[in-house]
Amino acid sequence: MKPTIQESSGAADRTGKLSRPKSGSLVTRPATSDWEDDGSVGFSYKPLFEDLQTGQSTVLMKVDAGVVAPPHAHDKLEQVLVLEGDFYDEYRTYEPGDFIVRAPGAIHTGGSKSGALVLLVYSE
Repeated sequence: MKPTIQESSGAADRTGKLSRPKSGSLVTRPATSDWEDDGSVGFSYKPLFEDLQTGQSTVLMKVDAGVVAPPHAHDKLEQVLVLEGDFYDEYRTYEPGDFIVRAPGAIHTGGSKSGALVLLVYSE
């Protein structure tokens, strides 16, 4: 039996986010979807995946040059992989390939001097 591959270019479930495939694999094509704004100036997002059963989500985040988010926290474990550019917090500047894990509730900032693309994974 051949595995099932579901392709998506932003097709979403009723919550507006991509969710766990019922079988096989889910392939998203973020290059074909628009960046979304959540009201944070200089930060835009492309949701890639959300598992409504576990609360895990995966998001691409674009950070414009020169912006910084004020101190904030997330209620979930946050994993950050820097893909392009520079990304910094109150501790240091991170480069492509650097990986950061933040505990739920950890207060932090985030910004970029020259612009960045990062992959974010949130989980319980």
